[in-house]
Amino acid sequence: MSDAILCKELSACYDKGPVLWDVSLNIPEGSLAAIIGPNGAGKSTLLKACVDLIKPFSGSVSCFGKPFKKARDRIAYIPQKEMVDWEFPITVFEVVLMGRYKKLGFFKWMREADKDAANKVMKLLGIEKLKHRQISELSGGQQQRVFMARALMQDADLYLLDEPFAGIDAATEVTLIELFKDLRAKGKTIVIVHHDLQCVRNLFDYVVFLNTRLVAFGKTEDVFTKENLCKAYGKKGEILTEVVGLVNKNRAGL
Repeated sequence: MSDAILCKELSACYDKGPVLWDVSLNIPEGSLAAIIGPNGAGKSTLLKACVDLIKPFSGSVSCFGKPFKKARDRIAYIPQKEMVDWEFPITVFEVVLMGRYKKLGFFKWMREADKDAANKVMKLLGIEKLKHRQISELSGGQQQRVFMARALMQDADLYLLDEPFAGIDAATEVTLIELFKDLRAKGKTIVIVHHDLQCVRNLFDYVVFLNTRLVAFGKTEDVFTKENLCKAYGKKGEILTEVVGLVNKNRAGL
């Protein structure tokens, strides 16, 4: 099995100091992987390093064995919703069509086939009735569906998603989970910055524990343990206590 992402001794810094330090890992193609850790642990930075939005201080990261510039047509990246200007005057349909730009020719002319594809993707995600709405009028769940639709229009092999479940409704969460599983079944790779630890064991094939350094990485059944949770989050906190209990229940078959 080939690697969709390969990090070798990757370190990245901002002005205030290191955010990632000496991270080495490999995420295989055709898998669903979670990046988890406390706030400020470098989770978003890892995705940004994959798509050249931040330059490594040292080390390297490649996708499908190539630097981002040579693999960019195979990669779709969705940032956190907070990074998007939701007041920009653009419709849902126009946003979704933007996902097609990489595949267009020199003149960037949209074909009827591209518009048909956008309509099909919007119908798949249940937002076809919103196509003429301004993005500023959407709810959090609707916004996430729109940007997922744009990503699907890229027909990528690797999807990098920064907190796609944040601020969404239960129906959208179910829709996205089924979509991610379907993409994986088609051989796609999905890497998600994730905070809801309760669903990690049932949803993801691989887990990346980050807290500036790589705490642990591997198959979910091997690394999603009390010990690694404590290393990543510390021994205190209500969320850790809750998740440790869930892990123990799963192991006991309850």
